[in-house]
Amino acid sequence: MKDLFSNFSSDDLMNMKRRMKEAAAEAGLPFGDRDRTFNSRLAQELGKWAERNNKGDAFQHAIFKAYFSEGINIAKIPALINLAASIGLPREEAEVVLLQRTFKTDVDEDWLLSQKNGITAVPTFVMNKEKLIGAQPYEMLVNFMETQGVQKRIIS
Repeated sequence: MKDLFSNFSSDDLMNMKRRMKEAAAEAGLPFGDRDRTFNSRLAQELGKWAERNNKGDAFQHAIFKAYFSEGINIAKIPALINLAASIGLPREEAEVVLLQRTFKTDVDEDWLLSQKNGITAVPTFVMNKEKLIGAQPYEMLVNFMETQGVQKRIIS
């Protein structure tokens, strides 16, 4: 993790972690004290498969909890298979998707689109070529949308 964050001071890292914890708490999301970063590439590929099986949201929640709260290594195929099974997806199919890299091209295309649009962080909200980067409080999202000309509608 030192190489990944070598451009940041320890104070910067502590502040980032504090902000992430605050944002997660505000959103009611679990967030632990993980001290490792794992490659999420295979999780992204399996997430595409979960979306095709109408389980995309459930999978994203399971991955978030596993990674940010429980410190599970989501780069490991057995961990990903267990997460898929935990939301009702077939273990055997999940394993085939991961081993055959069935959704590699789909994720490659997502990455290319992100690079083309200068997106380097998740989440990034884009509207009218303007960006709001990082997890943001609700008020910031509302302000961003309003400054981009989106009018608030009340649905009854």
